[in-house]
Parts: sequence; structure tokens; C-alpha cells
Amino acid sequence: MVLKFIKKIIFLLMTTVGTLGNISIFVNYMFSWWRGPEKKPIHLILIHLAFTNIILLLVKGLPKTIAAFGLRNFLDDIGCKIIVYLERVARGVSICTSSLLTVVQAIIISPRASGWRRLRPKSAWHILLFIFFFWILNALISVNIIHSITSINLNMSQLKSEDNYCHFMLESQKTKWIFLILMVLRDAVFQGAMGGASGYMVSLLHKHHQQIFYLQKAKLLYRTPPELRAAHSVLLLMLCFLFFYWINCAFSLFLSLSLQYNSLMIYIQEIMVLGYATFSPLVLIHRDALLGECWHSLDDQCTHHNT
Repeated sequence: MVLKFIKKIIFLLMTTVGTLGNISIFVNYMFSWWRGPEKKPIHLILIHLAFTNIILLLVKGLPKTIAAFGLRNFLDDIGCKIIVYLERVARGVSICTSSLLTVVQAIIISPRASGWRRLRPKSAWHILLFIFFFWILNALISVNIIHSITSINLNMSQLKSEDNYCHFMLESQKTKWIFLILMVLRDAVFQGAMGGASGYMVSLLHKHHQQIFYLQKAKLLYRTPPELRAAHSVLLLMLCFLFFYWINCAFSLFLSLSLQYNSLMIYIQEIMVLGYATFSPLVLIHRDALLGECWHSLDDQCTHHNT
């Protein structure tokens, strides 16, 4: 009984706080996008990441919150197919977008003499091609959901015990393994790119900190460029993503191998699914309240506001 009450509060808070936080990030960068004379690729990526998180929170968090409070099933088969399919696609797009954010930020802070600078997006509109590709890719990878998900028509007592509206029907082992391999390959490729870009940024930031230490010893004034402050925030976002992703994987693996029903583990695994979408906007808001302004302008006014 206590566990169910805690689950109600957690899902309600995560869905509400996460949605409001992502809306705040979305609106902030949309204003920066339209007001700025130059369209920054990072702005567009963050706008898209916030939009993807909002979709995930609405199609995953909202039904889970309603189910946790024991309300009657309002989803039919079509409704279940839509929300579960959107959830799976949005989670995949979030992984791809987070990887793109890390790679682009690494390219932005790379030295001018580096060959990586040639890969820097010339226009923010080039990012739209990647975004379009991400949605198509994940829509295809998740297409099996349309055939394997159905609604649960339960009475109130059953609903309270199961705490769910939709369930997966059995599908052929061949189909299951094909789509599982595709998802694993997608995650491996994009997380590999994310890890490589993050490692590259860490090395550049380490060199930068050594430079600051030298200048401070020489009593010379030096201000950290906004691109490097942004890189710190992106790295923090990636740590947040990897934490929730791998914790979710660990619990999912445990549940798949477990022979007994463990409601506590299921609750934690469901919470981990929403973790990144909930906390990523809070990381940006807490870490850099004026981050959008720093990305919009690299002049002394931005530095003045951050000091």
C-alpha cells in the first residue's frame, strides 16, 4: 500500500516537473532562435531534445500516473498502439539527439587547426536533416510495436493490482530478435559516438584548465569562453543520460531473467525510463540559467552576466 502511494507521488511529480521544465527549455531556446541574427545549431538540437522529452513524458508518464491513481482504463487497442509506439520512437530519438548534441558541441570547441572544425554545421538547417533521419530511423525500428501491443480490459480490482493499461502480445522469435538487434545496434552506434565526443571534450577541457592554472599563476586575467561553459553543461547532460539509461538496462535485464514478479523492481525500472526526460531540463536550468544567452552571444555582455 505504501509502495503504491509512493509510486503515485513519484509519477505525478516526474510527469509534472519534467513537462514544465522541458516546456521552459523549449520556449527559452525558441525565443533565442527567433531573436538571434544567427541561427545556432545547438539551439535547434536543444529545442528538439526538449520537444522529444515532452512527448515521452506525456505518452509514458501521463498514462502511468493515471493508472497509478487507479482510474479506469481509457485506452482502447488503437490508443495503446499509438502511445506505446510514440514512447518507443521518442526514446530512440532522444538517444540519437543526445548523441548529436555531444558530437556537435565537441566540434564547436575543437581548435581551429583541427580537422574536426571542417565538420562544423554551416547552418542550423543542416541539423534538420539529422532530426528528420532520426525520426524515420526510429519509426522503422519500432514498427513491430503496432502489431504486438494491445489494450487490457480489466475491472477496477484487476487494474489496481496490475497498474497498467497496455500489454505486449506474443510475437515470433524471429521478429523479436530482428528488432531487438536493430535497437541494440542503434544504441551502440549512437552511444559510441556520444562516448567518443565526450572523451574528446574532456581532453580539451583538461587542456583548458591547465591553461587557466598557468595564467592564474602568472596573474593574468582570463575569462572562460561561453563555448567551453556550454561544453561543461553538455557533459553533465550526457552523464545524466548514461546514468538513467544503464540503470534502466540493468533493471530490465534483471526483470527479464527473474522468474518471480517483483513489483518494486518494475516500479524502479518504469521510473528510470522517465528519469532523463525529467532531469535533463533541470540540469540545464540549474547549471546555466543564462546558457541560451551565452550560446546566442559570445561577447562581453554574456560574460558580465555570468560573473
